[in-house]
Amino acid sequence: MSSAYLTIAGPIRAEIEVKRSRFLCQLQRIGSEDEARAVIAGVRKEHWKARHHCSALILGSDGEVEHSSDDGEPAGTAGAPMLDVLRGRELSEVLAVVTRWFGGTLLGAGGLARAYSGAVREALHDSEIVQRVRFENVEISVAHSHAGKLESELRSRGFDVVGTRFDATAHLRIAVSADTGRTGTRGELVATVAELTAGTGEVVGVGTSWRDLPVSRF
Repeated sequence: MSSAYLTIAGPIRAEIEVKRSRFLCQLQRIGSEDEARAVIAGVRKEHWKARHHCSALILGSDGEVEHSSDDGEPAGTAGAPMLDVLRGRELSEVLAVVTRWFGGTLLGAGGLARAYSGAVREALHDSEIVQRVRFENVEISVAHSHAGKLESELRSRGFDVVGTRFDATAHLRIAVSADTGRTGTRGELVATVAELTAGTGEVVGVGTSWRDLPVSRF
């Protein structure tokens, strides 16, 4: 499983018009196929007069799940071109639904493919893209006398200190990711803690978590 992937920060809508046919793209961040089906059902209910609600989705940190639907359009003219756009932007955990209102002029297979893919591109142009990164959460237990200096030194060395708590000892929670370069590695953390606490600090893994980090817009 990959430790990082790109996705959209939140839902977005964009519309284009081609020869009087309207194409409304709705992009939605999703976590499952069931969630995607619910979103598509909601779009159908909202725009019940429209002829087609074509869709494409990619799921999984490695983009291992892909689906598309032409929803009555000629085979290969809607869902597949939409999916190609999402693939090209290397996105995952995202659903694109394009609703079409027919304008009276037939577009042909090539024209449909360009229109459906163009609607997705237009929506992505307005979207904020984020990097979803998996972090290892590490807890450091040290004597109270070491806590303040240790936290300050870890922050100055680029480690992501996400929380502290105190009981009989002090506990610092650190998020470590090897992929982004935003924090040091776990090995570097262990070595730093040993150096700053004369070997008395205890470093224990306490699970993982996913977080959104900003990236440049496409």
